[in-house]
Amino acid sequence: MSTSNSSFLADFAVMSSFGATARGGVDRQAGTPEDHAVRAWFSTWLAEHGLTEAVDSAGNQFGLVELVPGAPWVLLGSHLDSQPLAGRYDGAYGVLAAAHAVVRAAAAAEAGELAPAFNLAVVNWFNEEGSRFTPSMMGSGVFTGKLSLETARATADLAGTTVAEALGSPSAAGTAPALDSVARYAEIHIEQGRILEETGTQVGIVDKTWAAAKYQVTVDGDQSHTGSTRMVDRRDALYGAALVIAAARDLTEEFEPGLLHSSVSQLQVLPNSPVTIARQVVMNLDLRSPDESVLARAMDLLDKRIAEAESRSRTGVSLALTHQWGLNPYQPAGVRLGRAAADALGFTHRDIMTVAGHDSTNLKDHVPTVMLFVPSVEGISHNEAEFTRDEDAVRGVELLTEVALRLVRGDSVED
Repeated sequence: MSTSNSSFLADFAVMSSFGATARGGVDRQAGTPEDHAVRAWFSTWLAEHGLTEAVDSAGNQFGLVELVPGAPWVLLGSHLDSQPLAGRYDGAYGVLAAAHAVVRAAAAAEAGELAPAFNLAVVNWFNEEGSRFTPSMMGSGVFTGKLSLETARATADLAGTTVAEALGSPSAAGTAPALDSVARYAEIHIEQGRILEETGTQVGIVDKTWAAAKYQVTVDGDQSHTGSTRMVDRRDALYGAALVIAAARDLTEEFEPGLLHSSVSQLQVLPNSPVTIARQVVMNLDLRSPDESVLARAMDLLDKRIAEAESRSRTGVSLALTHQWGLNPYQPAGVRLGRAAADALGFTHRDIMTVAGHDSTNLKDHVPTVMLFVPSVEGISHNEAEFTRDEDAVRGVELLTEVALRLVRGDSVED
């Protein structure tokens, strides 16, 4: 293994120590002490490798290398925050891979091995996960104008702490780039699925995202005594929620396996007392599909199942659609550039869809974007057992570096 790849793995081990859990994962939700600790470590890493740090008002952390004064930026990155009790690869691998790719590409430019057309930067996007502060992909959402800075900073977690309070007043010497100064973006991530592993493919080139619909579900019942209230008189919001949860899962059986994913998460129960029937439950529900017609059909079926849950539980159930998108493609020229980079390195590859959201799904709507995957063992993610083999991890760094070299010298990523 090359010295540079060994250095990457050593850095990854140190980075994974921040918020480390007993079962080999990490827990460093956005704006927590653990997140601040890894950000401080990354700040030191950037300085040691000659990058200028900059932090914007949304908490996005940049490492800048100016190669062509005044030129736009090629931006590479992902996120360092995690879900609770999560794996150490999701997001964080992509940030460190991007940082190493930036350093390697900058060294090649400084050695005269390529003529750069752009400057280079790595970014750690704030609160991609959305586990503490909703919505997810917050930092890149603000950066791309999809979410206002004021709304983001005023967003509070369940304990009432706002993003502004959690961020504090970070300072750095550099000036963070704005969207209009970014020419191209690239991101690498673990697949969070089994396709690459099951097909024996070394890397994936992401060409589109699954379609999705996300809801906030509110179930309203009537608070009463868990013991003395007659069953016939109960309007139990938790029972209504249970029926909705089961209905969402059962929806997947209406379609061929793999065509619909459904989930319910983050329940808030009021009053959440052991001797009181719940008066209200608020929860998140999402539907995802690689087929837009399947998603549309599932949304229609969900409305009917909700009505049945209301009737059985004698509760009121409201659905608020918070996010919806179709099969969003990545720019074809960016996909071709990713394939060409993999071919140049002799890596086997395939086009692949992403089921999960990533910061690149925000960036691709504004700048030419390349999104890459490396294999995940058994597809495990958002779990301490999440794992990507060292050889796959370093292969991804090599691929991202090759992509960065092509982007910074100005290879086309536009049709």
